[in-house]
Amino acid sequence: MEATIDISDLCFPQMLNASCKKIVRPYFTAMLVYTVLYVISLVTTTLNLLVIISISHYKQLHSPTNFLLLSLSISDFCVGLLMFFQILFVDGCWLLGDILCLVYQLVSFIVTCASMGTIVLISVDRYIAICQPLHYYTKVTERRVKFCICLCWFCSTFYNLMVLKDNMEKPGSFSSCSGECVAAINYSVGLIDIFISFIIPVSAIAVLYMRVFVVVVSQVRAMHSQITAAKSQRTVLANKSELKAARTLGVVIVMFIVCLCPYYIVVIGQDAYFNASSAAVVIYLIYFNSCLNPLIYTFFYPWFRKCLRYIVTLQILQHGSSRASIM
Repeated sequence: MEATIDISDLCFPQMLNASCKKIVRPYFTAMLVYTVLYVISLVTTTLNLLVIISISHYKQLHSPTNFLLLSLSISDFCVGLLMFFQILFVDGCWLLGDILCLVYQLVSFIVTCASMGTIVLISVDRYIAICQPLHYYTKVTERRVKFCICLCWFCSTFYNLMVLKDNMEKPGSFSSCSGECVAAINYSVGLIDIFISFIIPVSAIAVLYMRVFVVVVSQVRAMHSQITAAKSQRTVLANKSELKAARTLGVVIVMFIVCLCPYYIVVIGQDAYFNASSAAVVIYLIYFNSCLNPLIYTFFYPWFRKCLRYIVTLQILQHGSSRASIM
């Protein structure tokens, strides 16, 4: 005997057989999931907005490295906003239509790709700062960094428009039922995408930071050496901030890769289709990484803590506050 379908378990009860079924969870579990996601989303958007305001407002923070952090914070802020849409999708039902589903998928792809590109740029920045310190200020200028950031976002947008071209031509045509939000990618395109957006960038990051690690170890040994001349000691101390930045940004990079790896493992295991509802956990892990980054800045960067104090106490609204001493 065929089991009857409870219409309350359907995303669109009026559509019966054409509707997707909801993911039914115990009440306590559902409330816990919603609460945790709302908190992470709120913290992610708030903290990253504070980073954006801090670096944008205070002139002393206008440096090539901080502009890269600004780009990463913008992508993390976008991720925080996307989480509000993901929360609506927790029960497995997308109720906002095929067009908004396509926009959601496209923006999430662009933001993730731009984040990876920014992480690569940060690795290059730290490599030059640590391994080629005498050439850093001639090679890494604010103008060049801004150009690279804009190029990164442009390429991410253009590339993902090409990856999701079939989805854009027929929004919703790859959904198996009403209430589903999927991004369908051709197998060969998906394979190329894994190399372009994950394997190649991660390999480049690993190589660059291995070189940085070797140089950092040698410089730390030089710091503790008793035979270092006074003049040399001044040079080593001048690079201390660069070494600290390399350590902090290294933590950011490692956490980003750790949170992103499960996503691509799931993608590889699902052949040509990636269903967001069936891989919610790995998506939440990526979202959580965007919340981690400003927390890392808070822990490692005194200037960010000082900016937070100025913003909370509204000192940022005072005349000439943009030229305040932050560092």
